[in-house]
Amino acid sequence: MALRASASGGRGWPGHARTAQFLLTLASGAVNAVSFLALGGVFTSVMTANSALLGLALGNGHLSLANLAGLAIAAYLVGAAAGSWITATSGPAPLTGVAGALLAESALLWALFAAWLFLDGAPGTTARGALLAVGATAMGCQSGSVRVVAGSSVTTAYITGALTGLVAQATVERKLQRHNALVILLLPVGAAVGGAAVRWARLLAPAIPAVLVTAALLVTVARRRSARGDGPPADA
Repeated sequence: MALRASASGGRGWPGHARTAQFLLTLASGAVNAVSFLALGGVFTSVMTANSALLGLALGNGHLSLANLAGLAIAAYLVGAAAGSWITATSGPAPLTGVAGALLAESALLWALFAAWLFLDGAPGTTARGALLAVGATAMGCQSGSVRVVAGSSVTTAYITGALTGLVAQATVERKLQRHNALVILLLPVGAAVGGAAVRWARLLAPAIPAVLVTAALLVTVARRRSARGDGPPADA
């Protein structure tokens, strides 16, 4: 499941950028853990779960949870539109293409971390909603960018489709895609790291996904420069 340009117009994410995919998957797990544990019990990238939470909250009259779930979904859609548009736009790197989308995502996550520090890791109701919206926008940007570059076969933010594909292929073709299995494992690993950070190093917890996405951005830029012959080969 290596990242590759799709027929719909992947521009700027080199093939074989598995390191970036791994980093982004870990980041997704970490930011989801932070949002669920510290920003109101909803997720930043798992919209299936948020849709279920929205329905459950409305059915049980839990309007505060319904508002947060609806906010996360709306912010994710905005981020997905922005990430898709940036990735599909031609222009000078790193402002466009997948590097531009990852730059925007990392800026959002660093802004979230800065606000978290300013609030001493204890945001109030309004601040929680704002931080959740920033995180969900960042994850939407990531997912939209990956979709434009690699199509629906690659994921970094949710695993339902990947898990189903892995089981179906193993059942029908008697083949186990080890790369796919590793990606599926990395999301809960990232969530575990993020959850542990919320418990033991609360002030630093949002920095984890920001660092991981920034690392993915650097890998992507280095790989692009290597592909153009502008620098030494990058191990991605």
